[in-house]
Amino acid sequence: MRKLLLATTAIALSLSASAPAFAEFTERNIRVSNGINADHPVGNGIAAMQKCLDEKSGGKLKLTAFWGGALGGDLQATQALRSGVQEAVVTSSSPLVGIEPALGVFDLPFLFSTSEEAYKVLDGKFGDMMNEKLVAVGLVNLAYWENGFRNLSNSVRPVNKWEDLEGMKVRVMQNNVFLDTFQNLGANATPMAFGEVFSALETKTIDAQENPYVTIDTSKFFEVQKYVTQTNHAYTPFLFLFSKAIFDTYAPEEQAALRECAVVGRDVERQVIGDLNKKSLEKIKAAGLEVNVLSPEEQARIREKSMVVYEKHKAEIGADVVDGILAELAAIRK
Repeated sequence: MRKLLLATTAIALSLSASAPAFAEFTERNIRVSNGINADHPVGNGIAAMQKCLDEKSGGKLKLTAFWGGALGGDLQATQALRSGVQEAVVTSSSPLVGIEPALGVFDLPFLFSTSEEAYKVLDGKFGDMMNEKLVAVGLVNLAYWENGFRNLSNSVRPVNKWEDLEGMKVRVMQNNVFLDTFQNLGANATPMAFGEVFSALETKTIDAQENPYVTIDTSKFFEVQKYVTQTNHAYTPFLFLFSKAIFDTYAPEEQAALRECAVVGRDVERQVIGDLNKKSLEKIKAAGLEVNVLSPEEQARIREKSMVVYEKHKAEIGADVVDGILAELAAIRK
C-alpha cells in the first residue's frame, strides 16, 4: 500500500511539474497574411513553425495563413499590424520602405555575394539593429526568412562584365534604386508591370529582365530568352512581422515560443527555397539557355561601380545603416 501511495504521489508530482509548461499559454488564433501563394516555400516554413508551436504550447498557439493577399497587400497588411487589428504578416522588405526607410538598404545593388553572407548579416548584430528600428514603428520582426537573389536573363549576349549591359533594354521593378542601378551600368532601365514582361520579351520590346531563378522558370521566361547570368545583384529578405501592440499582450512564454519557432520556420523555408532555385536553374539549362556566373573579381568591380547608387540613396536610407552593413560585410569578407 505504501509503495502504491509513493508511486501515486510521484506521478502526481510529475504531472504537477509538467502542467505549468503550458499554463502560460492561451488559446490563440494568429492570422498570418502572405502576398504569395500557399505552394511557395513560405508555406513549408509556416508548417514547420506550426509544428514547433504545437510542441511548445500544447497546441494552443495556432497559425492561420491567408495566402495571395487575401487580407490585403503587404503594405496594407503591415499597416493593420501597426494599428493592432491583425497579428502577423510575411512580407518582402521592399514595400515597407515608406514605413521604415532603413529597409531600403536591402534594395542596394550587389550588397551580398552569397546567401551565407546574407544570413550572417541578417541573423547577427545588424539584423538586431534593424529589428530595433521596426519596434519603434510598432512592428516585431520574429525572424528574417528568404525571398532570395535576383538574376539577369536576356536575349542579346552573355553578360560577363558590367560593360556587356551597355544599351540593353532591361525591365526593372518600379523602384528608384533598381532604376538607378541599371542606368548606372549603362542599361536602358525600363519600369514595367510584371504581368507585361513575357509579351514584352517575346516581341523584343525589351531585351532583358531580372528575377529569381524560380520566377524565370515558373513564368517561362526561358522560352523568350537566350542567356542567364548569375549576377546576384539584389537579395531580398522576407520578414516575419508581428503586431507590437498585440505581441506586448502575450505572456513571456508565448513571445519566446513565437520567436524560437519563427527561427525553426526560417531555416526550413531557406532550405526549401534554396533547393527550389537549384531545380529551376537546372530546368533553365535544360531548356537550352546559356548560363554563366559573374566571377568574384567582376562582382567586386561591379560593386565598386555601383557605389554611386549607395551614395545617392544613403541619406534617405540612413548613413548609419548603409555604413553599418558595409562595415559588417567587410569584416565577414576578410
